[in-house]
Amino acid sequence: MTGLIQAAAPSAASAASAADRFITVASTTSTEDSGLFGSILPKFTAKTGIEVRVVAKGTGQAIDLAKRGDADVLFVHHKPSEEKFVAEGFSTERKPVMYNDFVIVGPAADPAGIKGGKDVSAALAKIAAAKAPFVSRGDDSGTHKAELALWKTANLDPAKAEPKESWYRSIGQGMGPTLNTAAAMNGYALADRGTWLNFKNRGPLTVLVEGDKRLFNQYGAMVVNPAKFAHVKAADGQAFVDWLVSPEGQKAIAEYAINGEQLFFPNANEPGA
Repeated sequence: MTGLIQAAAPSAASAASAADRFITVASTTSTEDSGLFGSILPKFTAKTGIEVRVVAKGTGQAIDLAKRGDADVLFVHHKPSEEKFVAEGFSTERKPVMYNDFVIVGPAADPAGIKGGKDVSAALAKIAAAKAPFVSRGDDSGTHKAELALWKTANLDPAKAEPKESWYRSIGQGMGPTLNTAAAMNGYALADRGTWLNFKNRGPLTVLVEGDKRLFNQYGAMVVNPAKFAHVKAADGQAFVDWLVSPEGQKAIAEYAINGEQLFFPNANEPGA
């Protein structure tokens, strides 16, 4: 009997070890709030036995987390910041994974008169001219960075206006709270389409402006460099990134849809992505 117990012990230890195999991924709120991770991560874990624990932050905060060595993989959506992350040696390679787009949402009544427009600069100029409420994430996320860049295309910078523009509300929160605030205020906001499609509390909000090529939204993934942080689980992190860009991972991303509408479009092999 003793022999049986002793023989079983290593097997139990191995099972416990397998259960403890995980990586930490610093990612954006959009990959979490859209439901994408809930759809694709179980498929990766089932294939590899590696659990993925996501810390969902705005892109800027996610990058800071990875730069402190508190994540094994960074998965965000602001290409200039991603390329800087690699250039500074925090990763050795950025892999493009997928894209979707941003949309301007606002009240169906549309007091700024932007509905149906394809020119995001013109739409933002109309919102500013009407002094219609606009809710900004204000959290250094990829969406926030994109929003600030888009205001500049309209030769406007309401975030830095003095005195502060009362119609421009920067709330320092994620996409969900930003949309909730816009709904409560009958205001406008820039949203990533994935989170918008998964957002239930739309109230008076609807998509008003879409289709401008400047609303393109690319995502990239990077393994944190173990040369910077010896504790980084580089092999398992690389396994995750490799899976994301593999035919299997790209298929899993493409298959995620809400009400028949695809949220993200894999493009790991497209030049320039």
